[in-house]
Amino acid sequence: MTKNLSEIVNKDWSLFLDRDGVINVRPLNDYVKTPEEFIFIPEALKAIRIVSDIFGKIFVVTNQQGVGLGLMTQTVLDEIHQILSNKVVESGGKIDRIYSCTAIKTKEKNCRKPAIAMALQAKTDFPAIDFSKSIMVGDTASDIEFGRNAGMFCVLIGDEETSIEPDMRFDSLISFAIFLSDTNSKYT
Repeated sequence: MTKNLSEIVNKDWSLFLDRDGVINVRPLNDYVKTPEEFIFIPEALKAIRIVSDIFGKIFVVTNQQGVGLGLMTQTVLDEIHQILSNKVVESGGKIDRIYSCTAIKTKEKNCRKPAIAMALQAKTDFPAIDFSKSIMVGDTASDIEFGRNAGMFCVLIGDEETSIEPDMRFDSLISFAIFLSDTNSKYT
C-alpha cells in the first residue's frame, strides 16, 4: 500500500498528528510549558496546509503530562492549543480537534498513547472516522504503537528507532505532506 498511498488517500481519510516533535520543536528532556516555548518546526504550518487539502479530518493527539505533574495548568495548555489552531487557520490549514491526555505515566489505565482513548474519543465525536482509512504521524514509538493499536497506517517522523516498525518514515511533516500531494509544484 505504501507505494500507492498518495493515490488512495482522499477526503474519506483522517489524519492523526502527534504534536511535540512533529508540529512543534520538542524541548530536550522538558515540556512545552508556556506559549513562548511553543515553537513551530520549520514548514510545519505549510505541511498542515497541504494535508488539509487532502484529508477530510485532521486531529492532533498529544500526551501532555506536564499538566498532571503540576508543571503547567490546563488553562495554559488550552492557550497553547489555541495559538496552534489560530496559526494553522491563518496559514490556510485546519485542525478539526486537538485531543490531549494530561495523565502521568505512572498511572495505570489512562488515556496516554499508546492507549487509544484519544482515537476512540475522536471516533465518538466524529462517527464517520474509519481507522482503516486513517494515518497516524508521530515521532516516537508510543505514537506508532498508538496507530497500530487503533488499526491505522503509521508514519514515523525522524530517525528514532522503534520496536514497532512504521509503515513509512520521513524526516519531517513537510516531506510527508509533499509525498502525499498529487501536485507538488502547487506547494513549492
